[in-house]
Amino acid sequence: MLSAFLLSFGVIFVAELGDKSQLMALAFATRYKAVPVLVGITLATALVHLVSVFVGAVLGAALPTTAINVVAAISFVGFGLWTLRGDELTDEDEQRAAQPARHVILTVGTVFFLAELGDKTMLATITLATREGVFGTWLGSTIGMVVADGLAIWVGRMLGARLPEKAIRIGAAVLFFVFAIVLLFETF
Repeated sequence: MLSAFLLSFGVIFVAELGDKSQLMALAFATRYKAVPVLVGITLATALVHLVSVFVGAVLGAALPTTAINVVAAISFVGFGLWTLRGDELTDEDEQRAAQPARHVILTVGTVFFLAELGDKTMLATITLATREGVFGTWLGSTIGMVVADGLAIWVGRMLGARLPEKAIRIGAAVLFFVFAIVLLFETF
């Protein structure tokens, strides 16, 4: 369980760097207090990643290990390329973040839940759950994402300026490529 937790934490933390949901966290935190924003993010992330590990566990039980490792490695290359491309907030995302909220946690949680469906962190969690323990993957992926979003909020508030987005994207992409190489090396 510890290795699944640590691997999932690291992979999802890296996947979240420069992701649009990290930008949404920063946008919400400029409008609302950081703690309710983080609570909403945590609840949404826990739910999305619970679904993700369930899907990953079912796929992991149905497919042979070699095939899973090759698909996982290819997925990590794809995540690396996706990260290099970068994410930006759409006008719709910005409108959601700008709307006044009666209940910040519910608003943030709902927006994050919807934004994470089909996102690279969800897909990475599914991929990890095909190979690793379900609970460790769920816990590590959830905490990894919350820590990355919390870090974005904290750094954004401390610096009060734009984060070095390009450097973060390149570093995160390189780490995905390294994960892919390690998986292929373990497979063959």
